[in-house]
Amino acid sequence: MNYTVKQMAEISGVSARTLRFYDERALLKPAFLSEAGYRMYTEKEIDRLQQILLYRSMGIPLKTIKKLVDRPDEKIEDTLIQQKKQLQQKRQELDQLLETIDKTLRYYKGEIEMTNKEKFEAFKQEKLTENEANYGQEIREKYGEEAVEASNQKWQNMSEAEYQKMQATEAMLIEKLRDYLAEENPSLAKEIYQLHKEWISFSWKQYSGEAHKGLSEMYLADERFTQYYDEKSGTGATEALVQIIREYA
Repeated sequence: MNYTVKQMAEISGVSARTLRFYDERALLKPAFLSEAGYRMYTEKEIDRLQQILLYRSMGIPLKTIKKLVDRPDEKIEDTLIQQKKQLQQKRQELDQLLETIDKTLRYYKGEIEMTNKEKFEAFKQEKLTENEANYGQEIREKYGEEAVEASNQKWQNMSEAEYQKMQATEAMLIEKLRDYLAEENPSLAKEIYQLHKEWISFSWKQYSGEAHKGLSEMYLADERFTQYYDEKSGTGATEALVQIIREYA
């Protein structure tokens, strides 16, 4: 059976404009054009659109979706199984977060007591949620779902002692950056690089120079990242840090 753009839109709930956009991006091409020049679709395109919408609901970028739906059927099945596992992991994390929030609310109402360890676990969950809300999409597009989830898991497993060391490392980094802006010198630059490498390694599953450089480019591309170091160490601190990472990573 063949379907017009209007029929496809009615079946899927996707607007005709979105279907045209998918066509322009070669994400969902029509099966053929009618004699009148109208886009026509078949069951095959409906199946492909269903996959696209499924991946979109997971927050996967369009450029990644195209690679996924262009794979052979058996590869698509493997991808869906992997996505299911990731969603199950996310559900578990959300359940843990809800439990932590509920416990924290009860603590503030005076209904229960919380140990320092429980308070720290609540703090980590809050920070993770905040980071996801602010930067989740950007870092997933840059590094991929698997790398981000691995980093989140490492953060959740971090001990309070490790967190305090991470904070001390960042404080030293901020101070050294401030000194570097006052007087540049190679030995200080290398120390700044090592401190930043150590700092990100607290939450990264595995370090690589290329990933480090990629992160630094995000610092300049997004003003939220740029403001972070400029506000703490002084105007130009982010630019200086990026140049240092380019040199040593």
